Amino acid sequence: MLATERFPGGLPREVFDGFRAALRHNRAQFFLDVAAGLFYGFTGEGADVSEGLTRNWWRQGMMGSAKAHYDCIKAFSETDFTEDLQNVSLPVLVLHGEDDQAVPIEASARIAAGLLSNGTLKTYPGLSHGLFATHPDVVNADLLAFFEE
Repeated sequence: MLATERFPGGLPREVFDGFRAALRHNRAQFFLDVAAGLFYGFTGEGADVSEGLTRNWWRQGMMGSAKAHYDCIKAFSETDFTEDLQNVSLPVLVLHGEDDQAVPIEASARIAAGLLSNGTLKTYPGLSHGLFATHPDVVNADLLAFFEE
């Protein structure tokens, strides 16, 4: 996801440095802020904010290792999976919300699906990164259809 010479459409390093700084400063608040904001798309106009999802995200985050969380930011932002994806021959369904503020679709899913020899990209207009939790009826139907195919 990091903007590099190879992937100029990625996000600037400052975005990920900001995540690391927020995590270091107040890990508990970081997990509340991410869930209450961009992860589930709760910042959009008319968003159906779920306190339960926000608290569950916080609970899961606080159960994990602070060091692992910090290192994970580097792993998900700086690891180039190009060769790995090109070597996958099984059918793969890539699901992505078109209003994903956490992981922009242009810097991730569109690239990943294009690298898969047998990949299918399914996008969801207006949905966020946490679409599996906010719209399980929609996502689960698409997963079942893919598995049955």
